[in-house]
Amino acid sequence: MRGTATTDHTIARLANLLPGDLARTAHQVTIEHTFETAHRLPHLGGKCTSLHGHSWQVVVPVIAPTLSDDVTVVEFGVLKAGIREWIDTYLDHGTMLGVRDPLAVSLYAERCKVFRFGADDDQAVDGTELLAADLGWPTVEAVAVLLRRVSQAVLAALPCAPDVRVGGVFVRETHLNTATFGPVATP
Repeated sequence: MRGTATTDHTIARLANLLPGDLARTAHQVTIEHTFETAHRLPHLGGKCTSLHGHSWQVVVPVIAPTLSDDVTVVEFGVLKAGIREWIDTYLDHGTMLGVRDPLAVSLYAERCKVFRFGADDDQAVDGTELLAADLGWPTVEAVAVLLRRVSQAVLAALPCAPDVRVGGVFVRETHLNTATFGPVATP
C-alpha cells in the first residue's frame, strides 16, 4: 500500500540525507550516579585544607557510531551496575585523599574507607588505587579523570557496539563546581 504523496516525498528526502548524515552522527547512552564522599586538598590552601564532604554526581556518556547486532550501544543494566558497584565499593561513604596526606594513616587505623590518589605500585593498598597513580590529589578534575578510567575499564569488559567509547565524563562536586574529562568536541 502506498502512502500519500507527501509521505512518499518525505521518505525520499530522508533517504537522500542518510549517507551524509551518518558521517556526522553517533549513538549515545548516558548513565548517572550519585555518591557521598569526603576529601581534602591541603596542597591548595584555603578552606579545602579541612576534611569535608560532598554529594557527588557523575554522568557517563557512552558513544558508538553504529549499533551492535542487538541494536544497542551497550546493555544499560550491566554498564550501570559495573560503574555503580565500583563507586559504591571504593568511594561512597569514604574519604579521598592524596597519598602524602597524613590523615590516611589515621583513617586506615580506624578501619575507614579511604581511596588515595597518587599511590604508586609500592604504596597502593590494592590495584584500584593505581587508576589514580598520576593524580596527586582528589580535586574534582582528578575525580573526573578517575571515573572516566573506571568507566572505560567497565565498558571494555562488556559486549557492545563496534568502536564504542566513553565520552566526556561529567562530575559535580557541589551545585556550583563541576569538571568534565574526555575527548574534545570537534566542530
